[in-house]
Amino acid sequence: MQIAIDGPAGAGKSTIAKKVARLLGFLYIDSGALYRAVALSALEKQIDPQDEAALARLLQGLHLDLSEDAKGNQVVQVNGRDVSRAIRDNKVSQVVSVYSAVPAVRQLVTARIQALAASRNVVMDGRDIGSVVLPQADVKVFLTASVAERARRRLLQLQAQGEAVGQETLEAEIAARDQKDRERAVAPLVQAPDALYLDSSNMDIDEVCQHILALIRK
Repeated sequence: MQIAIDGPAGAGKSTIAKKVARLLGFLYIDSGALYRAVALSALEKQIDPQDEAALARLLQGLHLDLSEDAKGNQVVQVNGRDVSRAIRDNKVSQVVSVYSAVPAVRQLVTARIQALAASRNVVMDGRDIGSVVLPQADVKVFLTASVAERARRRLLQLQAQGEAVGQETLEAEIAARDQKDRERAVAPLVQAPDALYLDSSNMDIDEVCQHILALIRK
């Protein structure tokens, strides 16, 4: 079975997808983590997203892998290096949409996650899972929340990591990222026609999970 959870940045997709996967005993795949891994690698090499030749050379030597540690936490590796924490840096968050809009990047990541989902029961989250990556998914959900609520959640995450960022700054960054994701030419953020629209602004994690599990059981 394939379960696709799409939605904008900060909507809680990863948190919900992880819990649903754990409750069902399915493999959780965070597609956004792989795009972040590519963006991190490009930033470290100081490669501009507009420099397609340099980016192509980077991608040729990039091996992306997802696995789980003993506690069930997802581990993201680039060429054998654990980048699970590094990809969550706010600098990566600000540019990942730009890199993920590059066709060659999307082709690489899409092929990798399709291979992971080919022979397993999976829960996958991203922005184009139900519409592009797994169009035949058995269950599709479009999970969202207000910009203010998403910024509040992101603020709590950054504060826990010791980073100081203002609420208004985060709201502006999230709104700008939403626009980039919706307007990009390749695989834009869009709700699949057969996906359930679910606004989590006033819902806790358990409530969202119960909605999705009820949909799966239909």
